[in-house]
Amino acid sequence: MLGLDAAGGLAALRGLLARPLASYYLLLSSAGLLLLIGLTMVFSATSVKDYAEEGNATASLVKQTIFAVIGVVAFWACQRLPAKTFRAGSRPALGLAVVLLLLLNLLVALEALLRVKSIGPLKAELLWLYLGPISVQPVEVAKFALVLWGAHVLVRKGAALGWWKELATPLFPVVGLLFVLVGYNDLGSMLCLLALVVGLLWAAGVRLQVFAALTAVGLLGVGLLIAAASLGAGSGERGAENYRLGRFSAWLNQSDPSGCAETGCYQIVQARNAIEHGGWFGVGLGKGSAKFGWLPEAHNDFIFAVIAEELGVVGCTVVLVLFAVLAYTGLRIARRVEDPFRRLAAAGVTAWLVGQAVINIGGVTGLLPLTGVPLPFISDGGSALVVTLAAVGMLASFARAEPDAARALHARPPARWVRLVWAPLPPLPGRRRRPASPPADRGSVPRSRQRRQDDQAAARGARSDRARAGTASERRR
Repeated sequence: MLGLDAAGGLAALRGLLARPLASYYLLLSSAGLLLLIGLTMVFSATSVKDYAEEGNATASLVKQTIFAVIGVVAFWACQRLPAKTFRAGSRPALGLAVVLLLLLNLLVALEALLRVKSIGPLKAELLWLYLGPISVQPVEVAKFALVLWGAHVLVRKGAALGWWKELATPLFPVVGLLFVLVGYNDLGSMLCLLALVVGLLWAAGVRLQVFAALTAVGLLGVGLLIAAASLGAGSGERGAENYRLGRFSAWLNQSDPSGCAETGCYQIVQARNAIEHGGWFGVGLGKGSAKFGWLPEAHNDFIFAVIAEELGVVGCTVVLVLFAVLAYTGLRIARRVEDPFRRLAAAGVTAWLVGQAVINIGGVTGLLPLTGVPLPFISDGGSALVVTLAAVGMLASFARAEPDAARALHARPPARWVRLVWAPLPPLPGRRRRPASPPADRGSVPRSRQRRQDDQAAARGARSDRARAGTASERRR
């Protein structure tokens, strides 16, 4: 009976996944649940500190909710756009990202060298660029822009991707520029960009030799960026201890955390204590103690440790399953859509979001070195949440453009007000080629080629009954 129930459950699951709009609803449900969990955990991780400092326990929650509403609007706008609009906006988006990154690095350098903290209303603080009260992380814009521009370039290259020369211009120089501009201040975000590029190239079918070369160059670049922390890169200072190298050493020496430097393994030790304190079912939502000043960045980079302490292994499993569903849905969309640009962009967004989640969770649990990247949908942060929801909106647009989904929506279109308020109908997939029409009639068949009407028709090649009367010239005529 258990076997029959399991077989019936698998059959029902296959039936649900076979529905035309299954990708769309899986995407909405997984992203929506992750967003709700994120708002809940941000409130849990910040309420006590906000009340102690500002007298308002919901200050961070209100701010994050405002950004979530802006992100939902960005999701709604992106799911209404066709693929040609994303392709047309890829170059302006990349140009905007490069300008913002150059401006950020310029302001950071001016503050470090000349003690110039601002230029008019412009101000920079490591990863954030401020224009008066408005703040933005240029790296988040760079992630989305690289998805659009990289997919557009790879589609234009087409079959020429097998040649190194085609990949070297202009993809690799632009990607290298972004890696330098981002990685100098933020090594973790640079690794997210690397995962994004790998996802794009993998979906484009690039040869394995290219991935091997990228791996070697990537490892060399990571080593150089780690060494650059001694020169003031990121939050390091010239002549001070290399904090990036300290994090890597602490990750290698996890077996003896008491012997490592306090600045190198303090976060790892506190995160591990929070995870151990949570156990299987957690201590209860809002009842964790690690967020009371013990765990640095509990509302941002280490919010997964707060989830582990308050919701236990069960809560962590729910979060991991939702990210797994998001990864499956993104790859399913990339496999089902017909447009090459949609396929590459969907693979790039999936690699970006899932790769960033793996880097964050791996750093919190000690499986990977700490890099300081937020957990998508869940960590506190406005610009990251808005850009992430915009990317999910683009995925939703692609999910509705799947051939089966487009046909189903056109077969039973929703009400007109739904199409105006929520999303228009996607374009129908390209029609299949019609079978070749039979050749035109060239007149009556010559008498000599007509099939015999009697039941004793001669077999092909048998010419014994055929008279070869007349001269050769008459036969040629």
